[in-house]
Order: sequence, then structure tokens, then C-alpha cells
Amino acid sequence: MSLRQNFLIILVFFGMVLSGLIYLNSNQTRCNQQIIEQVFIEPKWKLKNFGLRSSPGIFYNQPSALVGRTDVASVTSWLAPIIWEGTFDATLIDIIYKQQNLTIATTVFALGKYTRFLKEFLESAEQHYFVGFRVHYYLFTDLPEEVPEVKMGENHSLTVRKVPSLNRWQDISMGRMEILEKLTENELANEADYIFCLDVDTKFYGRWGVETLGHLVGVIHPWFFNVPRFIFTYEHRRESQAYIPAGEGDYYYTGAAFGGSLNDVHKLTRTCREQMNIDAANSIEAIWHEESHLNKYLFYNKPSKLLSPEYLWRDISMCVGQVKIIRFSHVAKNNAEVRPNL
Repeated sequence: MSLRQNFLIILVFFGMVLSGLIYLNSNQTRCNQQIIEQVFIEPKWKLKNFGLRSSPGIFYNQPSALVGRTDVASVTSWLAPIIWEGTFDATLIDIIYKQQNLTIATTVFALGKYTRFLKEFLESAEQHYFVGFRVHYYLFTDLPEEVPEVKMGENHSLTVRKVPSLNRWQDISMGRMEILEKLTENELANEADYIFCLDVDTKFYGRWGVETLGHLVGVIHPWFFNVPRFIFTYEHRRESQAYIPAGEGDYYYTGAAFGGSLNDVHKLTRTCREQMNIDAANSIEAIWHEESHLNKYLFYNKPSKLLSPEYLWRDISMCVGQVKIIRFSHVAKNNAEVRPNL
């Protein structure tokens, strides 16, 4: 075979190899593009974020880097703010958040005899709850005919949804998570920016405003804000999905009030609902029902903002020095009389 023929054979061979490499690289690029398209999906929930912009000509007290509340902690060890009276300027933050044109969804459950608390809840909310901002209450009840007529303020509205009656108050309490999961996933995705879930047997006594907004918001339980963690009534049985080991935990959060962005609250309610279903399949009920699962979730998924017991006080206790204002509180009631299975 001549030298010229050998050269042509070698040239053809390398041409085939080069073509193969180009094909493989092109195919891999297309695969990578497909993978990227699958991973980077446009988020379903869009939280407005215009930054913390103020406006000219607004006068408010000068903030201080040295002077503030010294009798309470105003930040957690993971640098989330704890909201107390004296830690924010209401005038300034209202101006900042007014520019964002926010909608705050708020869910309330009133089944059976709990409808008696609706009037006081709604009337007091209209005096103190996100006044001047857009609020949409979603009321779930088995007795829609007993919902009182309460005049809503400007940009405040109420939607009543009928739900089935239940024989156990524990089932009513735990069933909220599934309803909230579906509500945040479907209807509210494009209608609200934040959501709070509040107990109905409560009353507002003071401002509850935009200082409470955050991605994931927990409220410190008024019975446990000033005690060591070994007193917290976490679920300590390993068999339960709500299990928190003894000697661990940050704060004890109330199940009567929590909230955040739609995305974050959806993740919370979905996880709690899934864990409660696993417990139910194993004939286990956590010590404090959905509150136990809420505490498990907030222990491993740290809240971005915590509300002090000002934002949920207890109806059986005198005030303490650290609580300078009661904004929201349970009302006195006879549990044995209003709960269906007691």
C-alpha cells in the first residue's frame, strides 16, 4: 500500500473520531439544557420584594444602635428578630410596607359552639389587625348560618366556607393543616402575599401589623416564654413523627397563631399533615396534636421572625413585666362546655 493511501486512511479515521466527539458533546449539551430546564422551574408563589424603601419628608424617632429593650431578647441565636413593643417604629414600617400593595390572607376555624367567639374576634380584628392594609379573612365553619354580620373596614373582606362537622375537637384542630395546605396551594397562589392562621376563641386588644410579616413566623407560647426547655411540652415519644429528643429545642410555639409567605406556610402545613397521617396510620396521636407537629417543624426549619407573647397572651394569667402590651389573647371559656368530646 502506498504512503499516500496510508495517509488518507489515517485522515479518514481521525475525521470519524472527531465527528463522534462533536456529536457526543452536542448531545451532552442538549441533555444538560434539558436538565437545567427541569431544575430551574419558575416558582409558583411570588413574594413581593421591593426592598425596605422609605419616603422623603417622613419624620420619626432616630434609631439607636446602643439603646433599646434590655429586659428581653430581641433576636434569636440564628439572627431572626423577636418582635416586642419597643423594638420597631410603627410609623416607619407602615410607610415602608404601604408601597408594596400587600394582601394578607387570614384563616379562622369556627366549628360547633366555637361560632360564639366569631363576633368578638372579627370586631376586635377590624379595630387592630392590619388596619390600612388589604386583608381577606377565610372563615371555615359547619354552621355558616351562625356567622354574625360584622362591618368590614376598607380593603377588608370575609369569605365563609362550609366544612363538615367533627365529633372530636382534636380532629378539628388537626384537620386545619390539610385545609390550609390545599388553600395555599390552589386558591391563594395568586391572590395573597402572606397568610396568618389564627384561633377564633381570641380577641385583639392592640396593634397587630406589618411588623409581624416574614417568610416563616412563629409565636412564642405565653406559658413557656420564660422557662427552660426541659419544661416544654414537646412530643418525646420516639414513635411519633412529632418527636423532639429530650434536652433539645429552641422555643415552644403556640399552634393558635402562625404564618408567613404562602410558599413557606404551604410547606409547613403539608409536612405537618403528612406526619400526622403517618402517626394516625400507626395509631399515634401527638401529645398536643398539630401544635406538637408545628413545634417539630419550626425546630428543624427555623422561623425567620418570632412574635413575642404580646401576640398571643393567655386568658388565665396576670401580666408580667416583660409584656408591656397585650395585642392578642385567648378569651376565658369553659373547655368542657364548648369542646364536643369533653
